[in-house]
Amino acid sequence: MSQLSNNIKNICVFAGSSLGNREIYSESAKLLAKEIVSNGYNIVFGGGSNGLMGILADSAIENQGYIIGVITERLDDIEVGHPGLNELVVVDTMHARKKLMAEKSDAIICLPGGVGTWEEFFESLTWNQLGIQSKPIVILNIENYYATLKEFVNHAVTEGFLPNSTSKELLFIDTIEEAMDEIKNFVPKDKSTWYKRLKD
Repeated sequence: MSQLSNNIKNICVFAGSSLGNREIYSESAKLLAKEIVSNGYNIVFGGGSNGLMGILADSAIENQGYIIGVITERLDDIEVGHPGLNELVVVDTMHARKKLMAEKSDAIICLPGGVGTWEEFFESLTWNQLGIQSKPIVILNIENYYATLKEFVNHAVTEGFLPNSTSKELLFIDTIEEAMDEIKNFVPKDKSTWYKRLKD
């Protein structure tokens, strides 16, 4: 991959530790890993071997990608940290886990998942809003899994609790190809102007 102007190297993927009830979720995790690797990016993820996280990791390894897992000691006991990763970092707390994943990544793509996945990408959105970082946050809306969330985000803007500028930083994308285009074309914002953007 040629060096891009936004200097994105590592993509953090948030994904469920369950497989979900549709085969397309697993298929999408496999394809996403393959596309990330084929485009020359590394993967950062939650380090688990179960669910969509495990599918993602298996596919990245199969496609000879570089993948970094970050997991807590407690979750390592439950999920069993994936044994085939290039790096598996075990930390004490969830706060330390999320902090390290953020430090190691330049962009975020979200597969379907539950409360852990939601909490991770909403915290990332908060950090964008507060000017702590400026990263693309892509929500892969596989089979409209996140369609009602998109409606709620728009509702929050209408009701005056979410700045319109912040809502636009949560990128709801239907296909993996479009997701990769968003990553490639992302232009970081001026983090020093974060307070002004809250008024938009």
